[in-house]
Amino acid sequence: MRLEGSVINFLGDSITEGAGASEVSRRYTDVLEREFHLKKANNYGIGGTRIARQHYPSDEPRFDLDFCRRVHEMDLSADGVVVFGGTNDYGHGDAPLGVMSDREPDTFYGACHDLMNQLLTLYTGKPVLVVTPLHRDNEDNPRGSQKKLSVAPLRVYRDIILEVACYYGIPVLDLYAASGISPRNEICRTRLMPDGLHPSDEGHAILARKIGNALRML
Repeated sequence: MRLEGSVINFLGDSITEGAGASEVSRRYTDVLEREFHLKKANNYGIGGTRIARQHYPSDEPRFDLDFCRRVHEMDLSADGVVVFGGTNDYGHGDAPLGVMSDREPDTFYGACHDLMNQLLTLYTGKPVLVVTPLHRDNEDNPRGSQKKLSVAPLRVYRDIILEVACYYGIPVLDLYAASGISPRNEICRTRLMPDGLHPSDEGHAILARKIGNALRML
């Protein structure tokens, strides 16, 4: 894909919105726009949001604006789309994992199907890139309230994203496997992910390079 002069939609959560960056201009979408000479990076990141539909209302209403209900609100004339989410489904979502045959957004499997189906319908023939979650603190120890039904490590959510994307032939950038950003290493955490979840300015710059290079390959 030729990125110079293109318009790319970025659908995501707090990382896409810019959490962890010292200012808006340092979030990965803005860095990518500058470094890869986009015409525009449309940022549709909303902190706290999940791919799957919440069963019980969150304390913060904006958290319940799941990806599946927001995908149709993006710029349909964009030249490509990047979807980066899943960490909040693990972190504070209450949708069950479900099974591969699910098609409704009230399970994680079903929501991935619904989202990717919508992307292929709305952006037929255009590049679509799905990005898996980064490593994070406590990713092997699901927490959450008693209402939380999905009790599985983050890697399970990542695996479901990969499985459903493969089913539709949608390219995936697997940052869980190949971001170089992990809170498990003390120096890496301090520099790239100080709170164990959100990238620093340097971390956002790494995301911009990796996502931009992945888009170029489409």
